[in-house]
Amino acid sequence: MGFDWPALMRAGLRGLALPPARFWALTPAELMLMLGVGHGTAPMGRTRLEELSRTFPDKHEE
Repeated sequence: MGFDWPALMRAGLRGLALPPARFWALTPAELMLMLGVGHGTAPMGRTRLEELSRTFPDKHEE
C-alpha cells in the first residue's frame, strides 16, 4: 500500500499551512497525527477553543 502523495501534500502544505521543509521533515505518523487521522486525538477546533475560553477566561490582574 502506497501513500497518496498529492493528497498528503495538499493536506500538509495547504490544509495545515506547513512550510515545505517542515512538511518533508515529518514522518508519515506525525503528519497523520497532525491531520487527526489514526489513533491520536483530533486537533481541537475553534468551537471547542471558544467554549473553553468562555468557561476559563484569562484573568488580568491590575
